[in-house]
Amino acid sequence: MKKETALITGASSGIGFEIAKCLAKKGFDLVITARNKKKLEHAEKILSNEPEVSVEVIVADLHDPVAPQSIYTFCQKKGIEISLLVNNAGYAIPAPFDQTPMEEEEKFIRVLALAVIALTKLFVRDMIADGKGRIMMISSVAAYAPPSRIQTLYGPVKTFINRLSEGININYNNRGITSTAVCPGYTVTNFHTASGVQDEMDRVPSFMKKTAYSVAEEAVIATLKGKKVCIPSKTFKLIVFLLKIVPHSLFPFFSKRLAPGRYDKNSLF
Repeated sequence: MKKETALITGASSGIGFEIAKCLAKKGFDLVITARNKKKLEHAEKILSNEPEVSVEVIVADLHDPVAPQSIYTFCQKKGIEISLLVNNAGYAIPAPFDQTPMEEEEKFIRVLALAVIALTKLFVRDMIADGKGRIMMISSVAAYAPPSRIQTLYGPVKTFINRLSEGININYNNRGITSTAVCPGYTVTNFHTASGVQDEMDRVPSFMKKTAYSVAEEAVIATLKGKKVCIPSKTFKLIVFLLKIVPHSLFPFFSKRLAPGRYDKNSLF
């Protein structure tokens, strides 16, 4: 039986790296990509320790409009068939919306949205030809939350990712392809430091902070089962349920302890 191969973007650290580890333990060969060559090569060494797992590495910066095609061409030239695509690469802008150059916003949208569209479009065609395939899209609980005071575009873009994943399922489930939108909450990685919101993260109650491994484990299980949406942990399943029924006007009251800095009296709902 031919081994399956997964492609993971943003695989050098955090949730992406843990997803790669989970898939390697399940016997998947891997193609891992990220923009930091040194970190990516370090990840390769660790992942290659798993018995009988092949790991291919491609350094790519999804800021670059040609990066998705470069990744796809790399796989084609190597004769690698991707049966599981993990759109994980993250990006955040620490500056307020009014102070951010448009060029930075374009990079943000390219990494979190346009690159996801491009990679999915490229690889889904091969999945259709093969009659099966899985796609995992790393979204966020922020997709369900009202607009935030910080990282203005993050929630709206993640809402788009959820809808894109839904659209893939509507159009291609009958072709043997499933897409899973994974919506983690607060996860302990270096993302918050890079995003300029580590102070807010430090004030989040410990029970709301989940490990990247636990998020990855649930995400992989849900994707292999073909679930449409995965919200890792009972904590955030409950929070998403409440987000759907609690009036937005009450969020500043609840968020003082649960989501410090995200909402205040000046937030617009």
